[in-house]
Amino acid sequence: MPDMKLDKIDLQILKLLQENSKITNLDLSKKIGLSPAPTLERVKKLEQSGVIKSYHAKVDAVAIGLNVRTFALVNLAWQKENALDNFLEKIKNIDEITECYIITGDADFLMKIVCKDLPSYEQLLFKTLSQIDEIERIKSLMTLSKVKKDKVLPFDYE
Repeated sequence: MPDMKLDKIDLQILKLLQENSKITNLDLSKKIGLSPAPTLERVKKLEQSGVIKSYHAKVDAVAIGLNVRTFALVNLAWQKENALDNFLEKIKNIDEITECYIITGDADFLMKIVCKDLPSYEQLLFKTLSQIDEIERIKSLMTLSKVKKDKVLPFDYE
């Protein structure tokens, strides 16, 4: 995917869509000072180029009974054959793992895990994750409350 040259109007569109992806094309066009047709054209171009990946409904986890959020630091047993590929294949279908990153530092991976309650997390930890041979060590970091989560990426949109 080639790098797309973004101008000031494209950046305004990106900021506004991150703040409210349900904004109508008409409202978006008014806020950026273009007529609706070229506004829609720009949004489509941002989507087709891959700058805008998708649109999502932000669901409140607690409202649907998912009360436990943890982060887990994972160290792989690199001496095992195909450790990385096997680990990635095994965690791919574990729904409670909502994000996973390869990291630097004291661990190899950082996983975000969302569960219904502590017994569910305990079962995931001891019955599922601990059964993955490629995992050498897991360190759980339990979240207490969320103090910040920005939905707009930190970028100079001006």
